[in-house]
Amino acid sequence: MVGMKPRDVVPSAAVKFFGAGTAACIADLVTFPLDTAKVRLQIQGESQKANGNNVTKYRGVFGTITTMVRTEGPRSLYNGLVAGLQRQMSFASVRIGLYDSMKQFYTRGTESAGIVTRLMAGCTTGAMAVAFAQPTDVVKVRFQAQARRADGGRRYNSTLDAYKTIARDEGVRGLWKGCMPNITRNAIVNCSELVTYDVIKELILKYDLMTDNLPCHFTAGFGAGFCTTVVASPVDVVKTRFMNSGSGQYNSAIHCAITMLKREGPTAFYKGFLPSFLRLGSWNIVMFVTYEQIKRGMIRAQQCWESPF
Repeated sequence: MVGMKPRDVVPSAAVKFFGAGTAACIADLVTFPLDTAKVRLQIQGESQKANGNNVTKYRGVFGTITTMVRTEGPRSLYNGLVAGLQRQMSFASVRIGLYDSMKQFYTRGTESAGIVTRLMAGCTTGAMAVAFAQPTDVVKVRFQAQARRADGGRRYNSTLDAYKTIARDEGVRGLWKGCMPNITRNAIVNCSELVTYDVIKELILKYDLMTDNLPCHFTAGFGAGFCTTVVASPVDVVKTRFMNSGSGQYNSAIHCAITMLKREGPTAFYKGFLPSFLRLGSWNIVMFVTYEQIKRGMIRAQQCWESPF
């Protein structure tokens, strides 16, 4: 990320890798109920068709949260948290932690990175992360989407049970269901999120609007969250619907998108926009602020270890 002064010690790739994963987990802990509400709103039209009724169960992000707490209990807001933390630790570590390293790779080690280079770096790390973290995302979405059945049972009893059940019923390929739309989504998200944060932070420091500290990181993180939500919402809705669908319901992500458009209209692609923005905005703020502080803390600890006196 930008903002490092010449006298500052540049954090190593390992520090960024570990720091990004840890910061993302902390951000997930804070914002997970908003993400669960977003998933429920995104699949609502699909659930209505499957049940053969047009009754709207969830209305708005806070209405969704209230309904879930009343009908399923407060713990339902954290359905899939374990898989979510597994996802962030493996996923964010790559897509965020290796972003600067990928920028240097494309610029052959120089510090001057243009907008195209940053976009390429964001796309690359986003795709790399999905390649091996997709199963955790599938399980997370399935857990968040499941509501308590009339008999009190659930689709999956635990995170491990979800991995086993999906692999048994849908094959190992089921764990990578929606991989292509997820690669598309995360290429878009990574470019929007990291490049926007990078550019906003760079401009703030360039024109001396703020110092390289918490208010600067807060502002850049908020801007990154808003831009990402606007750009990525349509792909995110399709990804959520496709990964949560039963076997044979959709032939592909494109078929899922076309079906949504025919049945629910173009506004379906922005279902759950408010919770998406609340979640992504707050997630980006918490993640980037925490990430910057973790990097600085680890560098200070390293310096103290190397020079204790």
